[in-house]
Amino acid sequence: MQQSEYDVVIVGGAFAGASLGLLLKRRRPQTRVLIVERVVKFDKKVGESTSEVSACFLTRILRLTHHLERNHIAKQGLRLWFNDGVNTDPSRCSETGINYQTRLPTFQLDRSVLDEHLLELAAQAGCDLMRPAKLVDWTPQPQSNLLRISDDTGEKEIRARWVVDASGKASWISRKLGHWRRLESHPTNAIWSRFNNVADIDGPEVAERYPAFANAVRCSRAAATNHLIGRGWWSWIIPLRCGEVSLGTTYDPRIFTLPKDGSIAERLLANTVKHPIGKLLFEKATPVEGDQHAYGHLPYYSEKIASEAWCCVGDAAGFMDPLYSQGLDFVAYTVCATLPLICKALDGLDVGMQAEKLSAAYVQSCQRWQASLYHDKYQYLGDAELMNTSFLLDLSCYFIGPVRLVHDDLDKEFTIFPYSDAIGARVGKFMQFYNRRLAVLAQRRLASGCYGRRNVDWRFLVRGGFAPDTSVLKTLRTGLWHWLKAEAHGCKLPRVTKAEPMNAGAVTLQES
Repeated sequence: MQQSEYDVVIVGGAFAGASLGLLLKRRRPQTRVLIVERVVKFDKKVGESTSEVSACFLTRILRLTHHLERNHIAKQGLRLWFNDGVNTDPSRCSETGINYQTRLPTFQLDRSVLDEHLLELAAQAGCDLMRPAKLVDWTPQPQSNLLRISDDTGEKEIRARWVVDASGKASWISRKLGHWRRLESHPTNAIWSRFNNVADIDGPEVAERYPAFANAVRCSRAAATNHLIGRGWWSWIIPLRCGEVSLGTTYDPRIFTLPKDGSIAERLLANTVKHPIGKLLFEKATPVEGDQHAYGHLPYYSEKIASEAWCCVGDAAGFMDPLYSQGLDFVAYTVCATLPLICKALDGLDVGMQAEKLSAAYVQSCQRWQASLYHDKYQYLGDAELMNTSFLLDLSCYFIGPVRLVHDDLDKEFTIFPYSDAIGARVGKFMQFYNRRLAVLAQRRLASGCYGRRNVDWRFLVRGGFAPDTSVLKTLRTGLWHWLKAEAHGCKLPRVTKAEPMNAGAVTLQES
């Protein structure tokens, strides 16, 4: 058996693994790094939208602006579309979104293109690459992990001072060591596919048929991440530079059931065209062959993401919910937080205590993030008034907190998991409180027959946009005013004595 020795072996060469390998070689060029990637070529992934935090990581940490501007689409915010289930006119669908162009860079990513580019950069920086290759076995040992890796030339035995799990949802380290946990209180599923022949919402045909609708905003709707919203479900529409469009639906099966007949693409389309905006865009769409995917129970996490000799980054550490496009946020945080840990360990320092604190902070962040943003959100998701309130409050808190912090201090704030400190705890409690109240109001509206009362003929456009400065306080005040009005309306409704079951009470992260 061939034998080799490395300082760091990274299992997984996609976004998280390639980013860590590249940054490690930039910071510590003498480090011997091996990246093990199981596929010859990255397949098509879900079209992925970045947030302002992950875009900051891409442009200011990885320095990929040149690549992003030429190979991906500049994103124009998040746009929500509602309907009452009766209306068939897309111009009457209620809309929430920005009115003008975004103020910070964000992107609609073709992940297979980005991942290939990052892996190439990591190799150019000096990382060795085994591809295609797969991990056969791993034996953690002090100062010397033992890995058996198989490629087309046979099986190799490799020793490494440090091992990084960047395997994505496979999460092989946390599963092997028993740290993997499923988040039972938020059992969302998702299916998605890519499509061709999708209509242009900014095009001349739409403008001719619905001129008032077309002229209502001053930015590109097509370049936004468009979400079709219903009670218990939402669908993303993400354009890609290649001309294809990613369409997916995430849903809570306790509240909503997708059409059951047909392929994934057929089930997607059957639900999508029920929404007037979805029908406008996808009535003549055709699915891309071989690009249909499904995930059951999306949220999970690892109770431990680092030790003295290994760590987990990206989706190998955990995943919450794709609603606000924050999956890459946690990739950025885990990569940046583990990078100094690895460097200190390779320099001969004891990092055991730091690794324990890092794991505890990660779990704390996951708990507060999920409780603040996603717990019971699918109960009020389909009500335009309530979801608009949440949209304003959620994004205001996000810009005041994580977005402002990382843009002000890159080196420090990307190593601190959001909501894991004392201030984050207080902000998280505030967010959890209004989220819980909106869910209660949704139950009252549902029982009283007025759920979604403004899902047609209502448009709320954020005039000033979102930016990590004092201007966002105006948006926060607007959100608080909308919340107050929703509470006032709720006072007129009878209290629900037998509400539809919700995940009431404190949020806990439970074992699978």
